[in-house]
Amino acid sequence: MASADQISHESMVNQSLRFKMARSSVSCKYSEFSMVVIPGHNHTGDSVERRRRPELPVIPPREKSMPIDQDWTTVWPTASTFKWSAVPLPIRQGRVFVCFKNFSESNIFNYFHSQKAEQDGIPPGKYGNLELMKIPNFLHLTPNHIKKHCAALKEFCTEWPEGLETDEKCKKHFPVEVISSDYIVDSISLRDPRARTVCIKINLSSLDLDSHAKDKFIRLVGDRYNADTGELTLELDRCPMKKQNHDYGIYLLSALFKESWKTEGWESEKTVDDMEMYVWSMNESKKNTQQITEVMKKAAENPSCKVPEYVLKSENVLETEPVQEYAAAVEDLHNVGEDLHSLEKYKEQVKKMLLAQ
Repeated sequence: MASADQISHESMVNQSLRFKMARSSVSCKYSEFSMVVIPGHNHTGDSVERRRRPELPVIPPREKSMPIDQDWTTVWPTASTFKWSAVPLPIRQGRVFVCFKNFSESNIFNYFHSQKAEQDGIPPGKYGNLELMKIPNFLHLTPNHIKKHCAALKEFCTEWPEGLETDEKCKKHFPVEVISSDYIVDSISLRDPRARTVCIKINLSSLDLDSHAKDKFIRLVGDRYNADTGELTLELDRCPMKKQNHDYGIYLLSALFKESWKTEGWESEKTVDDMEMYVWSMNESKKNTQQITEVMKKAAENPSCKVPEYVLKSENVLETEPVQEYAAAVEDLHNVGEDLHSLEKYKEQVKKMLLAQ
């Protein structure tokens, strides 16, 4: 029979063999992973052949290979940031700053008397120039570009309408003028509060208004009416959107027009003293003119008396052209004021109305 020492020795040998077999199995299990090589710390002993990429030839800038008759619209078709390699022009931009902080007096003197000082004063060229990339360029809006754009849009355009050849004819058929502006800003938001403003202009002569409606219309709009040009200007910025301000302006113009034609009950009680301006048809001048024309009609029965022809030909003398021009001259004399022009106009109209030609 074996002793206890032999049994313990055999068990130790078997245990070491099992540990070696387990260790070998673990190494075989993880042998597919490569060892981490740290330079200067461990070394595998195997030399690694690095794959070298073939060196590609450097392509010269496009400006060097451009022919003289190059179609520029194909080089720069749309708006783009400046690319120095595609522009065959000697463009310069920027300023060279020279710091003389650490220069001595002799070095500064030598610098200004050297050729380098002249070169530093020249703006940098286009190669790698960030200043040329910052600013917008219009290389996509040359005359040839615009011709191509117009040719592409021509098939979608219609002929200009007949009867709108001049600005006067356009204003006659389209009296309402709408003015708005768009802004481009460098901000966190694309919206600009100034872009919502809409200006609507219209001349009151293009509206169907009688004397009462025109007077009421002018009172309603206040200082928005220019008496010298007869033009009404509405500036609208109350709403947040441009379309809303435009619609509100059209509604406001329609409301003013309809309101001016309304006649309230108290308006019929207005007298001559309540009028803010002189109206010839409401004053004694009209009655005096009617009496004078009646006297001239009676005097025309005498062959020796000469009277104007309009008195004899017209039944309603007050509606004739000489009397209406005289009425306008009298109104200008009272409303505008006395000056050489108004007095001379009044004199000529009186002679035209009373004296036979």
